[in-house]
Amino acid sequence: MANTWISPYFLTWSTFLTTPVTFLDKSFIVFPMIFVIILGKIDISVASTVALSAVVMSVSYNAGVPMPLAMVICLFVGTLGGTINGFLMIKFKELSFVIVTLSTMIIYRGIAYIILGDQASGGFPEWYSFLGWGSVLGIPFIVIMFIVAAIAFGLLLHRTTFGRMVYGIGFNADTCKYSGINVDRVIMITFTLAGFMAAVTALFLTSRMGSTRPNVAQGYELEVITMVALGGVSTSGGIGRIGGPILAVFIIGFLSYGMGLANLRAPIVLVVIGSLLILSVLAMRIRIGGKKKVNSQTALL
Repeated sequence: MANTWISPYFLTWSTFLTTPVTFLDKSFIVFPMIFVIILGKIDISVASTVALSAVVMSVSYNAGVPMPLAMVICLFVGTLGGTINGFLMIKFKELSFVIVTLSTMIIYRGIAYIILGDQASGGFPEWYSFLGWGSVLGIPFIVIMFIVAAIAFGLLLHRTTFGRMVYGIGFNADTCKYSGINVDRVIMITFTLAGFMAAVTALFLTSRMGSTRPNVAQGYELEVITMVALGGVSTSGGIGRIGGPILAVFIIGFLSYGMGLANLRAPIVLVVIGSLLILSVLAMRIRIGGKKKVNSQTALL
C-alpha cells in the first residue's frame, strides 16, 4: 500500500512478476543464514564472499577458462570461504563469531580488490544472462530457483535430523554436546553451506549485472540479517521457522523497489532497513520475554 501511494507505477501486474528479479539474488543467502542464526551465531562475511566469488569467476573466464568451469570455480571459492569461517569458529572457540566473520569479511573483500583493483570485469557469454533475466513459461528463472531452494531448505530445517540438531544447539549447545551430538560438525556444515549459497548469489548477481567489481553486494549482509530477523528468527538462537524470512524477503524487496521508484536516495533505504532490523529484534525480545514470564508464572502455580 505504501509503495502504491509513493509511486503510481508500482501497482501493475508486470511489476509483481518482474520486480523479484531485481532482489531475489540475495535471497539465496537468507536460507543458510536462517540456520546460522538459529544456531545462535551470525555471519557478516557473506557479502564479501559474494564479491570474492564473483571476481575470481570473472577473472578466470577472461583468462581463458570456459564459462561453465568458471562457474564451478565460483562455487568452489564461496564454499571454501564458508568452510574457513566454520573452521575458525570451531578451532578458536575463544573468539567471538562476530569477530571471526568480521575479520573474514575484511579479508575476502580485500582479496577481491587485490585481484581486480577498482576495475570492472565482464564480457560473459550471452547465454549466461539467462540466470538473471531468463524465464520459463513466463516465470523468471530466478523465481523458479528461489522456490526450489525454499522447498529444499524448508525440508532440511523442519524434516531432518540435521535441522533438529540445529535447533537443539541453538537452545543449548552444551546439552547437545553431552548428548552425543557433534556440535562442531553441525557448525562447520552450516557455515560451509552459507559460503556455497553466497557463491550461488554471485552467479545470479553477475548474470543480472553483466559484469562484476570488488564492491558488489555491499550491504547485502545487513539486508539478509534483517530479512531473517524480521521473519521471526530469534538472534539468541533456537527459535524460528523458514516461512517468516521468505515473506520478509518480498516485504523488504518490494519496499526497496518502491523507494527506488520514488527516487529516494540509497542512504535513506539503508536507514529504513536498519530501523526494521532494530524493530524486529526488539519485537522478538519482547515476545520471548513474555513467553518466559508466562512459563515462570505457570511453574510457580
